[in-house]
Amino acid sequence: MPRGLKDIPAADHMCFHLHCASPNSAKRPGWLSILSMAKGITFHTRKWVRPEDLNANGTLFGGSLLRWIDEEAAIYSIIQLGNKHVVTKFMSEINFIASAKEGDLIEMGLTAIDFGRTSISLRAEVRNIFTQESILTIEKIVFVNIGEDGTPQPHGYDHITYTRDRIPLEITKALV
Repeated sequence: MPRGLKDIPAADHMCFHLHCASPNSAKRPGWLSILSMAKGITFHTRKWVRPEDLNANGTLFGGSLLRWIDEEAAIYSIIQLGNKHVVTKFMSEINFIASAKEGDLIEMGLTAIDFGRTSISLRAEVRNIFTQESILTIEKIVFVNIGEDGTPQPHGYDHITYTRDRIPLEITKALV
């Protein structure tokens, strides 16, 4: 019977997500990303850098990348808070580390770093799939849980879920 992620030791999480890269492989291009895994980031969303995503220099336009991160972070927050009504409140300094060019495949990773009464704070990293080189990091993105009246609403959570048990109620009711 398959075990859930919560049943697998943390060291195995790193191995699982990075195709069993060894800590002895520090000289390999993916070592920075292994450190990211130690911080709990999982990479789920992948994007193909296409001509319409490029800036005048022929590299990935930062605005396109930020749009993708904001969308992915919103989806992550919706799953974590069980409410499809969340809004971006804050983004800390955005650290562009490297660029991506046309044809590159990139992946975005997020993890919750804090649960407030009405908010969730995330950390984000984007990296090149093949070289594992970091492209961008954002240390803190804050989303606020919004009620039907459009004001912040307590969500009642204090930890990350690795299952889909927090699908917003209005969606699950529509399926029944």
